[in-house]
Amino acid sequence: MRGRAMYYSSGNYEAFAHPLKPEGVDGKSAYIVGSGLAGLAAACFLVRDGQMAGERIHILERGPRAGGGCDGWDYPSLGYTMRGGREMDNHFEVMWDLFRDIPSIEDPNVSVLDYYYWLNKRDPNYSLCRATVNRGQDAHTDNRFDLSDKACMEIMNLFFTPEEDLQDKVITEYFSDEVLNSNFWLYWRTMFAFENWHSALEMKRYITRFVHHVGGLPDFSALRFTRYNQYESMILPMVNYLKDHGVDFRFDTHVTDVRFSCDGAKDDARKVATEIRFLVEDEPEAIGAVEGLPGDEAPDPAGIREQVIPLTENDLVFITPGSLVAHSSFGSQNTPARYAPELTPGDGWDLWKRIAAQSPAFGRPEKFCGDPAKSNWESATVTTLDEKILPYIEAICKRDPLSGGVVTGGIVSVRDSNWLLSWTINRQPQFRDQKPGTVCVWLYGLFTAVDGNYVKKPMRDCTGREICQEWLYHLGVPEEQIEELAEKSANTVPCMMPYITAFFMPRADGDRPLVVPEGSVNFAFIGQFAETPRDTIFTTEYSMRTGMEAVYTLLDIDRGVPEVWGSAYDLRCLLNATVLLRDGKPATDMNMNVLEKLLLSRGLKEIEHTDIYGLLKEYGVIPTTDENRDAPAPDPGAVWPGIH
Repeated sequence: MRGRAMYYSSGNYEAFAHPLKPEGVDGKSAYIVGSGLAGLAAACFLVRDGQMAGERIHILERGPRAGGGCDGWDYPSLGYTMRGGREMDNHFEVMWDLFRDIPSIEDPNVSVLDYYYWLNKRDPNYSLCRATVNRGQDAHTDNRFDLSDKACMEIMNLFFTPEEDLQDKVITEYFSDEVLNSNFWLYWRTMFAFENWHSALEMKRYITRFVHHVGGLPDFSALRFTRYNQYESMILPMVNYLKDHGVDFRFDTHVTDVRFSCDGAKDDARKVATEIRFLVEDEPEAIGAVEGLPGDEAPDPAGIREQVIPLTENDLVFITPGSLVAHSSFGSQNTPARYAPELTPGDGWDLWKRIAAQSPAFGRPEKFCGDPAKSNWESATVTTLDEKILPYIEAICKRDPLSGGVVTGGIVSVRDSNWLLSWTINRQPQFRDQKPGTVCVWLYGLFTAVDGNYVKKPMRDCTGREICQEWLYHLGVPEEQIEELAEKSANTVPCMMPYITAFFMPRADGDRPLVVPEGSVNFAFIGQFAETPRDTIFTTEYSMRTGMEAVYTLLDIDRGVPEVWGSAYDLRCLLNATVLLRDGKPATDMNMNVLEKLLLSRGLKEIEHTDIYGLLKEYGVIPTTDENRDAPAPDPGAVWPGIH
């Protein structure tokens, strides 16, 4: 069993340092199962910090290209598609640690980080209309959370509840209608795709992780976006970097099993990956079925060959268990996307199940893939074909969709949509080869099994054209024009994803394997279904963090992994968030009885000439009055109300 050298750090001393070459790395090889963001990040860290020769790194990918769920493709038979979108935070510490050294696809002379930083400083993100109601009318959420004192206490209670008390609990065990009927929950559930029945543990992690961005939630000023779709702006730069270093990509390679020396040994402290089993297809063009293209058939079994890679303790294996986009399928303008959640061989979940059967330390995949009715939603990519729809968009987002800058500034949620529809337009063009004058819109609905408001069918049964009709209805397009505009002025490609929020299902400790399980000699788990402390799933940062922790642990790299940003431990952030959640009202304005008010008044009097009192006044926890106006306030440092 190897040692455990990986540790966390913060500050420039570690961030700016370059580690020494790890001992023995020239005699090691790496096999990475899956080329999603986690797998690519692991490969980049092997190259940059592990200083492993590229030709000794092998990426095994079932599909025909890298990227996993971080896609952005133009299918000749369908049109432009984006299964999902990515919202970035300025405190994605691992992500920016890596991207400062990856050349940008937009300008190879600068890093991904530099291009992204300049872009978002020059064109900052914020929304001018967060939600609509009554067919395109501003819902006037007006940056308010509309949380009662009781609702604020429920959120605070979850924030302070230890994770060990949240095992297998659901959100509704902590939030009543006081929270669930508020603007806060509208913002939260549509931004992060949380549902009422999802994990209270994950909800707690999100509140804790992003407490520094509470002020930026109502108008999305907390967020930043790439120039193009996530595939071109994030995945391609990493792929190009790895190819330039000679990394071996093996596409159309379906890993079916990884075998370990700990078969059936529940208490075995030493675990070694001994072989990788995979299938290779003689006709890889048939792999289009993997991406859920309509009309594509699964490959002929006669053209599939099974192969085995024997492993030694010097062969490192990085495994991506599970799949958010398993069984995702595209529809088209005139065909619905198939909702087919039944688990089948080769869907990514079967690999994890075979692995998990070998040791209880390898997780419990059934906890996440066992109820697709609670983990699905459907997205669609609408490409406008002329200018006719654009005025309705501009009337809501109050920006020119063709300006090249921020458009909606994040999703616009349709408050009275039966599907709970949300839509967004990022900087255009979203694809580098996109036809001038067109706009790519991404939309999604959380409730796919109920009839729409205009189209009287469940979203999952709708063609792209029908989904576009429902969207146009909520934009306020006159009903007599809806069908023609959906047919002739737009091309809409739906995508059904039965397991897209599988990681939000209620869980307990051990359901996700640790990044490097106890006793591991030569393997690690990476991606959204590997467990690392404090960080939040469904983020680019989480995938990349697991890749970095895996590489740093298995190679004993002597440099700190950047700590998860610690705003939850910063009193200034906590005070700021407390007031902002109450829409700026001070704590002294809370509903209290006479005794509570008396105790609060006396307590404030006792600390009146301290820095604590100054902080409370600085962040609005207590109001500024004629009596305390001249009380000294401490320097708030880098934290200020609202945007961080």
